[in-house]
Amino acid sequence: MTLNELSTYTPVVAVLVVTVFAVIAAVWLGRYIAADRTMRASMRQAVRVRRSWKRLAQMAGLSVTDKMPTALAAFTSDGDKPPKPRVLTPSVKVKPDRFGVVVRANCLPKVSLEQFQKAAPFLADAWRCTRVSVLPDGPGQVVIRGVRTDPLITLTEHAPTGEEPEDLAVWHLGVDEYAQPVTVALSNVPGVTVAGLPGYGKTSLINRFICDCAPSSEIQFAVADGKVSAAYEGDYADLMNRLFAFVGDDMEEANALFKRLVKLRRERSASIIDVLGVKNLWQVGPSESWPLTVLIIDEAHTFFRDYKGSDPDTKKLAALAAENARLVEDLVKKGRSVGMLVILATQKSTGDAIPTFIRDVCPVGLSFAQKTAEASVAALGDDIRNWPDANPINLQDPAYVGVASMALKGRPGFTRLRTPYVNDERAASIANATAHHTYDPQKLLDYYAGPRSAAPIDLDKDDDSKAA
Repeated sequence: MTLNELSTYTPVVAVLVVTVFAVIAAVWLGRYIAADRTMRASMRQAVRVRRSWKRLAQMAGLSVTDKMPTALAAFTSDGDKPPKPRVLTPSVKVKPDRFGVVVRANCLPKVSLEQFQKAAPFLADAWRCTRVSVLPDGPGQVVIRGVRTDPLITLTEHAPTGEEPEDLAVWHLGVDEYAQPVTVALSNVPGVTVAGLPGYGKTSLINRFICDCAPSSEIQFAVADGKVSAAYEGDYADLMNRLFAFVGDDMEEANALFKRLVKLRRERSASIIDVLGVKNLWQVGPSESWPLTVLIIDEAHTFFRDYKGSDPDTKKLAALAAENARLVEDLVKKGRSVGMLVILATQKSTGDAIPTFIRDVCPVGLSFAQKTAEASVAALGDDIRNWPDANPINLQDPAYVGVASMALKGRPGFTRLRTPYVNDERAASIANATAHHTYDPQKLLDYYAGPRSAAPIDLDKDDDSKAA
């Protein structure tokens, strides 16, 4: 085919190219029109990032000079003039979302993860972002997260779907300061501590957990709420239909519930091999016949308080508090393998609120706003002193209601995260719609394993406060 013949196809090729670009532009414009104001800003930001990337990368030190000519350059170059060296910049793919942009880039020789992280402040300024993070995204790849609006001060609301969760062992907490999802694995976790000032999000966090898991019959909930006397007075009134047990601040009722669950723990330990064929539930996972049993102790200090006094009433309360601590210690230290989880929430998780022999064996801990450094250390450990930006004492501003700090596995230091609010009406709707999934785990065990005669729960001989 001659050049003249090829030239006859030029108009056709040009029309095809223009048509392709027109379709791409139309699709982008349609998405732009359909998006809300926040998303449109992110889409415009993504366009600016793509358009300015090559120049910005060179200015930020994210480029490398290649002095080796390509085969074509070597073939076509003038023998007297060597080919000019090429300046290479990492290729990028940019995706907008409600908070900013996600940029995925490939590494080059001398332009690796370390160089991208050093350049993060420059990228934040150039992209007009509140902050920019750089994390590895596989061999030779990085993901750059730029947030234009701060996710920590952006109020969010969670609407439970009412659908059964894909994995009960994953607790979806919220999003971090880069708007990335934050989850906690609950498999083989015996206990979780949640601390923070009143009204800063502890109960809302737990409510979301219950609402998200409620559609599954493979999980059952019991609640001991230390700030109310009856269920209708407190935050769990809307969720009562999905709880197999509830007690208020009455010490004797709480003690009876803890004994009931320790009895379940002992009988599960005695029958797990016969029923499930394994020693650890998490080898096969929870099921309808052997559900994950979650005990939520809200305002936990109510049940563990160290009462002082010599009158009979005070002695009785002191004895109950000591026994409560030992019963919950049993659940936390021995309940993991049989599918029992304890969540303890309190304002200040110091040793007088949650005994240290319970608190220090809970591998997951998070804290909302705190007033003192002592409270932050009690909730998150002494290492929080080395991460002042994430210290909960900085979260006392009303804008940070619903924001917590925690240590996450696989991440250095501490992570701040925004937990969403769950509307009471939605929570009640979910609880009512899933009430048929509520069963007493003890009755399930008796049905599938047969009644077991566990040793009586008698802690009198070890209870110094009772002996006194």
